[in-house]
Amino acid sequence: MKVLITGIDGYSGWPLALHLLSRGHDVAGLDNLVTRKRVAEVGSWSALPIQSFPKRQEAVRRLLGKEVRFYKGDLGKWEFVREVLEKERPEAIVHLAEQRSAPYSMIDVHHAVQTQVENVTGTLHLLYAIREIVPDCHLVKMGTMGEYGTPNVDIPEGFFDIEYRGRSDRLPFPRQAGSWYHWSKVFDSGDVMFATKIWNLRSTDVMQGVIYGTRTPEITDPALFTRFDFDETWGTALNRFVAEAVLGLPITPYGQGHQIRGFIALEDSMQSLRLAVEHPAQPGEYRVFNQFDAAYSVNHLAEVTQKVAEAQGIHATIEHPPDPRVEAEQHHYNPIHDHLPALGYRRTRELEEALQEIFRDVRKYKRRLEAKRHVVMPAVSWRTGDNRPQLHARSAPTAPPTPEAPAVPAAPSLDPTRSPA
Repeated sequence: MKVLITGIDGYSGWPLALHLLSRGHDVAGLDNLVTRKRVAEVGSWSALPIQSFPKRQEAVRRLLGKEVRFYKGDLGKWEFVREVLEKERPEAIVHLAEQRSAPYSMIDVHHAVQTQVENVTGTLHLLYAIREIVPDCHLVKMGTMGEYGTPNVDIPEGFFDIEYRGRSDRLPFPRQAGSWYHWSKVFDSGDVMFATKIWNLRSTDVMQGVIYGTRTPEITDPALFTRFDFDETWGTALNRFVAEAVLGLPITPYGQGHQIRGFIALEDSMQSLRLAVEHPAQPGEYRVFNQFDAAYSVNHLAEVTQKVAEAQGIHATIEHPPDPRVEAEQHHYNPIHDHLPALGYRRTRELEEALQEIFRDVRKYKRRLEAKRHVVMPAVSWRTGDNRPQLHARSAPTAPPTPEAPAVPAAPSLDPTRSPA
């Protein structure tokens, strides 16, 4: 199958490209490489050094014997989107190209507006281009379990049956997002659902849980690493906990640590997306998959991280700083996730096993963590309208001996055989 991945340079996009290539799919991707710049904006970088995209392409040729075509550009540019779809004419598009950080969206008014304008505009451009150029193409959009919030009832997969004042209907489950970023994803879901209905498109909205891990079966060499963010703006709680343990800092679940979220290993997330691609929705069908394996409290993550660290000879303590977010710290959480198993999905990685692998990989690059240790603790508060003073107050970082590769220059190219030099 011919698959186009938007956001191919990202944490999920890159291993998905490798996974689909290994399964015989024809893969192309686009990205504006802005995540590299935005991670640098908050004073951080990937704990695992990642290659520039041309070097990633070369590594795929050398190590996997495959080719991945790449277009550098922005979904916010309508003509760019049209030209890529005209050139590729994909059978499936996996849409991952969005600003993905809740804390980044909460920095100030400019980051909030930037997040919502970019995410919604890019999705709308993609929907219109699909309608115009490849109307039978299947869109797999990466949503987030965070769209639902933490309601005091079980969370269905997108829709639920309701009776009210003697009448019944099947309706989209209410969204209660917890950041400007998560609200942008809610708006995306509504746009995809509406476009599917009026233009008879095929779409799958994947409500993604938190992904963890550094490896998939295809990532067999450091040249194929995907990024591993550990700062408080771009890294997940689990990534921060690993970094804190390696650095000899206390592991810091926010607040009481009773917040519960859904989690899935990187390898299994790739399996889920592939299954969605290989089993497309029907024309006019908008379907929702809740993508996670297990729900854990933040305290549980901290305790398992501590256990794995101790087994590797690292003494780790746990402390509870105030929660910078506005969220329920104790709540009901029981999402349903039946659709992917019905397509053949089976869990292959457990949390503790993946954590052992994460520690092994990250410890090799401890000096990269040490150079950025000042970015681990929270500087972005949901209660503050402007967090720039806190971010600017961070001390200037020093460069480690193995810096992350610089981003590719900004000049766009529609030549799929190469990315800009």
